[in-house]
Amino acid sequence: MIFGRGRREEEQGRGSGISIGGNNNAPNQNVVGQNISHVYQSASVQGTVDIETVRGLLASFRSDVEQNETGLANVAVLRAMADSVDVSLAATDPQARVGALRGVAQALPAMVADTAVQQGGQALASALSALVG
Repeated sequence: MIFGRGRREEEQGRGSGISIGGNNNAPNQNVVGQNISHVYQSASVQGTVDIETVRGLLASFRSDVEQNETGLANVAVLRAMADSVDVSLAATDPQARVGALRGVAQALPAMVADTAVQQGGQALASALSALVG
């Protein structure tokens, strides 16, 4: 008598065909596979966030905006917000930096809601919030 023997070959062939790459704690992840729909992802930036992390997310966000500019109604505003973050990160006055970054962190999620740049925008806003704490 053999126990624990099943149809493992068939079970392996019935996968969803979806692969989520990258660190599952990261703000951005790649999802590839067949028949992907209704995939939602949210992440929060935890721990210490430094200026280089924010700059990396800012570069990624700018790239997303450029790639999706034809489908975005508020491209000019999103670019201006990204420029504001860039200038604020270089500011020598900590009070000016905090005020500007906090304003972008609060406004950005509403600006990117239900758009193609929502994930990147929310990740950037979370990082900004963590940076100015």
